[in-house]
Amino acid sequence: MKRYLVERELIQNNIQVLQKKAGSAVIWAVLKGNGYGLGLLPMAETCRAAGLDHFAVTEIAEARALREGGFETEPILMLQPTADADEITALLPLHVIFTISSTEDASVLAGLAAQAGVTAEAHIKIDTGMSRLGFLCGGDSFDEGVANVIASCRLPGLLPEGIYTHFAVSDEPDADSERYTHQQFDLFCRMIDAVARRGGVTFAIRHCANTGAVVHYPEMALDMVRPGLLLYG
Repeated sequence: MKRYLVERELIQNNIQVLQKKAGSAVIWAVLKGNGYGLGLLPMAETCRAAGLDHFAVTEIAEARALREGGFETEPILMLQPTADADEITALLPLHVIFTISSTEDASVLAGLAAQAGVTAEAHIKIDTGMSRLGFLCGGDSFDEGVANVIASCRLPGLLPEGIYTHFAVSDEPDADSERYTHQQFDLFCRMIDAVARRGGVTFAIRHCANTGAVVHYPEMALDMVRPGLLLYG
C-alpha cells in the first residue's frame, strides 16, 4: 500500500489560520485529487483532528473511500455534478450531498431518489462567470436561470439545502480580477434574492469562497468556505 507523508502540524497550523479568516463560516475541506496528492484519508484524518469534519470531493471513489475509511456520517459534498443514472445510483447509499448544475441534473436525481424512497440533499451551482458548470444566469439568461433554479428546487425527492458558485480569478491580485470577482459575487447575491422573491426558495447554506477568496475577500465567506490548496500551504 502506498504511504503518504502528511506534515500534520503544518497543515493543522494552516487550518487554524483558515478558521480565523473564515469567521463564523463553516470550513469544508476540499480533498479532491486524492487530497491534492497527499492521500485522501491521511488528509481527512488530519483535518478532523484539527476540527474540520465537512469535506468536498469530485469522484465516487473518493466519497466511497471516506465512508469506508471511518468517515461514516461527516457531510461530503460532491463538487462534480452528474445526470448519469449509474453514478447517482452508486452515490445515493453513500449519503453524499449532490451538486445540481442544470434542470437535467435535478430531474434525474429527483427521479432516482424517489425510486429509492429517499430524499437527496443537494446544493445548486450557479455559473456567474467561470463558464464551466452551473445554471446560466448572466445577462439575458438571468430570468431563465432564476426560473430553472426554482423549478429544480421544487422537485419532490430533493432537499436543496445549499447554493454556490465558483470564482474564476479570485486568486489574482490585479484590479481587473478584483472587479470581475466582485461582479461574480454581486450576480450570485442577486440570483439568491430573486429566487427567494419569485419562488419563495431559500437556502440554509450559501457559499462562493474558494481558496483565493478566503485569502483576499473574507467578506464573501457567507455561510461556508471551500479551501483546497490553501489547506496545504
